[in-house]
Amino acid sequence: MIGYLTGKIISAKPTQILLDVNGVGYVIRISINTFERISGNDIVSLFIHTHVKEDAINLFGFYSEAEKEMFELLISINGVGPKSALSLLSGISTDDLKQAIVTSNVDRMVAVPGIGKKTAERLILELKNKVRDIKEEGITPTEPSLQKEAVSALSTLGYNLASSEKAVNKILSQLQDCSLEELIKKSLKELNK
Repeated sequence: MIGYLTGKIISAKPTQILLDVNGVGYVIRISINTFERISGNDIVSLFIHTHVKEDAINLFGFYSEAEKEMFELLISINGVGPKSALSLLSGISTDDLKQAIVTSNVDRMVAVPGIGKKTAERLILELKNKVRDIKEEGITPTEPSLQKEAVSALSTLGYNLASSEKAVNKILSQLQDCSLEELIKKSLKELNK
């Protein structure tokens, strides 16, 4: 089982990177939070969760051990798969998610695309005591991310927070590099389909 990798980034998108480790290319799925923290780096080190299914072996990479631990707690809950867990960690930082679970803040969790009220309530019920063991990342972003700025702009224009996040994340997953203005324009088109 792979637990940690260090290598050179060959290609990167907000939800996935191709990492060259001694001549072997690993496709690793990542959260948008991890993507933001590794952006601008050529060489990165990621904590890895190896997810084995009948028909596939998938690698999920995390910038911090706390994010990996949160991911593993999330997928331990019946009905929450790796895709939903990664979506949740893309829409909310590990520290914020921990806080939302501990304080039973369902609204904060359902604001993330793909997370419904019943799932949020189940996560709170089953993880309230378990998340206390996860260390605080203590990261305060020095500048707002492109994703957060775009979502904020769309919300200011009157669009629903969850719909805005979903549209922005979809556009980010399709584009390698774009300006805030371009991201907002394309997200508006997505929202008005």
